Amino acid sequence: MSVLLRRVAPAEVPWDELDRRPDRSVFQTRDWLDFLAETQGCEPVLARVTDGDTQIGWFTGAMVRKAGFRFLGSPMRGWTTSYMGFTLDRPERVAECIAALPGLAFSRLGCIHLEVMDRNLDAAAVPPGFVASALHGYERNIDVDDDALMGAMTANGRRDVRRALRNGIEVEVVPHTDRGFAAEYYRQVEEAFAKRKLVPTYPPERVEAMIRHLGPSGRLLLLRAHLRNGRPVATGLFPGMAGSTAVFWMGASHRDAQSELPNEALMWTAMRTWRDRGAVRFDFGGGGHYKAKYGGEPIEVPWLRRSRFAQLEHGRRVAQRLVRLAQQRAGRRGR
Repeated sequence: MSVLLRRVAPAEVPWDELDRRPDRSVFQTRDWLDFLAETQGCEPVLARVTDGDTQIGWFTGAMVRKAGFRFLGSPMRGWTTSYMGFTLDRPERVAECIAALPGLAFSRLGCIHLEVMDRNLDAAAVPPGFVASALHGYERNIDVDDDALMGAMTANGRRDVRRALRNGIEVEVVPHTDRGFAAEYYRQVEEAFAKRKLVPTYPPERVEAMIRHLGPSGRLLLLRAHLRNGRPVATGLFPGMAGSTAVFWMGASHRDAQSELPNEALMWTAMRTWRDRGAVRFDFGGGGHYKAKYGGEPIEVPWLRRSRFAQLEHGRRVAQRLVRLAQQRAGRRGR
């Protein structure tokens, strides 16, 4: 028998059934794919995964066209999207399923390049023909009471959260109908990037679209932290799913208030709120050694790519360098 991916229309996907799976990612949901379609010009790609006559799972990704060429991402870099990949009856078969992905991407979709990141893939099991880079991050169990949640943190983490609370930081859950939240968050992001003479890598419209698509589903937590005097100084966005994983997508704060530790109060509130909403894991959204203080265990997830033509790999590296240089130049100009 051999694994095969057969593309299907979104209407044929059993969304509700799949979204109840404990290994399901919020980035595989229909709401997130609609968000990608609006902000990245993507076309959703859903496929049944079969072994002979037996269905063994599903693949979730999206296809984008650039300069007349097609690319399949699950996800692609720049989409501000984390793990997509497969939803399988037997997750240990993920490497075998990834090995079959070029047949869908190159032969049936006519793509010239594909990328995939799946949380269940072990770094030692990268299929032949793929180039891998590693996404480092932190993840922890939050299906515990407050004492255990706090107790799993490092001594510095517990100290900082308690100091934030003593400083009078208050965190509110912001309704998705709050029209000013996205702009408030983005101003704080611009301030953070300006510190490094850079500009944000995505426009404010992307934040607005994410809130619009995910907010009504209850799969997006928006938080705002206030100083004791009521001044709002930090914001955070945390997509997630009950029964599965919540994710720290992005957060930002005003520099002059960071000594009051509003970001620590945001993270503490996010973990407790998502736990109360039924999430069992919290993913801190990529690297940053400071995240270890919240009790996260280090994880390393392979981000795989494969091109139909070998010279594309060199072109990809050149394009990445050009994007970084353009961002630095824009930062120096102050826009």
